[in-house]
Amino acid sequence: MTARRPDDAAASSGDERDTRDMTDSSSTLLERIRDLDLTVLGMRFARMWRRSLQLRVVTSTLALSMGVILTIAFMLQSQMAAQLLSTKLDAAVEQAGRLRVTVEAQIAATDEGTSEQSRLDQARSALGERGIASDGESVHAGTFDPILVVPDQTGRGQVVSPADSQVPPELQSLVQRGRVAYQYVTVDFRGEPAKALIIGTPTDSSIPGLELYLVYPLIAEEQTLGIMRGIVATAGLAIIVLSAAIAWMVARQVVLPVRQAASIAQRFANGHLKERMVIRGEDDVARLAMAFNDMAQSLSDQITQLEEFGDLQKRFTSDVSHELRTPLTTVRMAADIISDSAGDLDPPTKRAVELLESELDRFESLLTDLLEVSRHDAGMAELSVTALDVRGAVEDAVSTVSHIAESAGVQVELDMPAEPVVAEVDSRRVERILRNLVANALDHSESKPVRVTLRGSEAALAVSVRDHGVGLKPGEESLVFNRFWRADPSRVRRSGGTGLGLAIALEDARLHGGRLDCWGSPGEGSCFRLTIPRRHGGTLTSSPLPLTPEDEARLVSTGSPTPLDRVPGTEEARS
Repeated sequence: MTARRPDDAAASSGDERDTRDMTDSSSTLLERIRDLDLTVLGMRFARMWRRSLQLRVVTSTLALSMGVILTIAFMLQSQMAAQLLSTKLDAAVEQAGRLRVTVEAQIAATDEGTSEQSRLDQARSALGERGIASDGESVHAGTFDPILVVPDQTGRGQVVSPADSQVPPELQSLVQRGRVAYQYVTVDFRGEPAKALIIGTPTDSSIPGLELYLVYPLIAEEQTLGIMRGIVATAGLAIIVLSAAIAWMVARQVVLPVRQAASIAQRFANGHLKERMVIRGEDDVARLAMAFNDMAQSLSDQITQLEEFGDLQKRFTSDVSHELRTPLTTVRMAADIISDSAGDLDPPTKRAVELLESELDRFESLLTDLLEVSRHDAGMAELSVTALDVRGAVEDAVSTVSHIAESAGVQVELDMPAEPVVAEVDSRRVERILRNLVANALDHSESKPVRVTLRGSEAALAVSVRDHGVGLKPGEESLVFNRFWRADPSRVRRSGGTGLGLAIALEDARLHGGRLDCWGSPGEGSCFRLTIPRRHGGTLTSSPLPLTPEDEARLVSTGSPTPLDRVPGTEEARS
């Protein structure tokens, strides 16, 4: 047995697998794995990880269990290896002491005239063959190979028995100092590399410096450790699988009520106000279900009260609007009679009559808007769709508010294509939308020009009203369409509006299946954009006109319509 190299670390041996012997099915599986998009798989797993509490609990349990098992397995293996080696070392040291006496006696019994090599060979033969002592008793330290070494002292070279054996220089150096030492090395055992323990001890014989080394292969210990590693691995795998199953069952008990609550909450949000959770037992989940049901009942009661109050408010608005029609007509007739004889009145009275007529006009406009709002609330508003050139509706709307522009000193610029822009719309409602938008722009233009632009595509048409006045503060884009809302309550309305114009315009745009979007920035003005399909019942995906300056720059650079789902709009007001 020949020592090859020192190696203090433990190593496991095993047969290497030959990948060239894989079957066709394995090759196909590997090809499919290579064809998978790891990015897509990662995104899917990340989505599942975010959405599934049960997956996170099971995965965390698996990771923690694996960490604990690996730690325990490493500790067990270390302790077992240390215990086996300690037992082996103790027995080997004890046996080395006995065999040293045998070598010393054998050397003393040989003829000193015989060569050192022969004397060493005879002494080695007396130690027996591989762990069997000369007296036939088995040695409990295990199989060993003896090596006798006489170091080079006179320049004639080192004498070793057997002649081809080698001893690690580090170990030999320690033994030459008179110490009993050992070292773990890798040796050739029956043609295969194997771990071994070498113990060296000096002897007191007639051959000066004679050293005895015993080489103990650790094959049995390696096999024992391999068996124990297999047992630990099997037990660890079983524990991991059982832990995953237990975690899955426990997480399922917690997740199922949460999923049920989420499903019921979704149905509750969709209008199914009678949905409730099933209460089982008296544990924490049952208390959660009871609290959820109490909350759902409270919300249901409040929603019912709000619906009843909303219906009552809508009915009240409609009834009041209709009831005020008759006295308003009477007051209007009386005001007209007084106005006809205004020439005979004194100046203060004449001025009072003029104010009366102005407020009556505003009162009539308010009643008209209230009636229109009540029709929208009741779902009674209907479209009178006809195919027409929308350019005419734009011109009519601008013409209607031209007196407001003149009194404010604001120039209204029209930008419309030369060819007709035909669409299936309700001309009265479209004109009313544009009239409200232009009047609102004139009120906030700060005497700067207002630009009205009309464009059309194959599927849609859009009209934008752009002013460069005070603009809107952040967040006010979602408030401008609220009823009676005003950005600056102290600002005087030149148009004499009622505060319902933009709210009615939004409802008219929705009635057409269109959108009414708004953008504004302080000091830069605002832009309102009406987008409606050219054919009644069509679906909108983009707008031919930009809404924000960024949209305008993108439209100029790409020439493509602005997607409606990427621009600021009135989604908050619609929800």
